[in-house]
Amino acid sequence: MSAPSSPRTGPAAIAIAAAVDAALVLLFAGLGRNAHTREATPLGLLETAWPFLAGLAIAWVAARAWRRPLAIVRSGVPLWVGSVAIGMLLRALTGAGTAVPFLIVAASALGVFLLGWRAIAALVARLRRV
Repeated sequence: MSAPSSPRTGPAAIAIAAAVDAALVLLFAGLGRNAHTREATPLGLLETAWPFLAGLAIAWVAARAWRRPLAIVRSGVPLWVGSVAIGMLLRALTGAGTAVPFLIVAASALGVFLLGWRAIAALVARLRRV
C-alpha cells in the first residue's frame, strides 16, 4: 500500500517528509532515554539519536526517497531498514550498545513510526478522494 504521489513531488512535501522522519527518530531516541531514566538534555538526545539519523539520511539518498516520500514500500521500508541497520552498525563501531533486546525495540519502534505515519497519510489521502 503506497500513498499516491504525483511524479513531481514538490520540495515542500519532500522537506516535510524528511522532517517528519527525523522528528520520529528523535522521538524514538527521547522515549528510549526517558525509559532508562537518562537525562533529557538536547546533547544527550543527539548522542542517542545520531546513529539512527545518519542511517536515515543515508537511506534517504540510497532509496531516492525524495521521488515518492510518502510511499510505504518504495520509501518507508528502505528508510526503516536503513535507519535500523546503519544505526546499529554505527553504534557498534562507536562502542555503544547493540544488545538483541535493543535491536528488537529499535526495529519495532522505528518500523511503527516510519511506516505508520505513511500509512496514516495514505489513509487520509484515500479518504479525501472519497
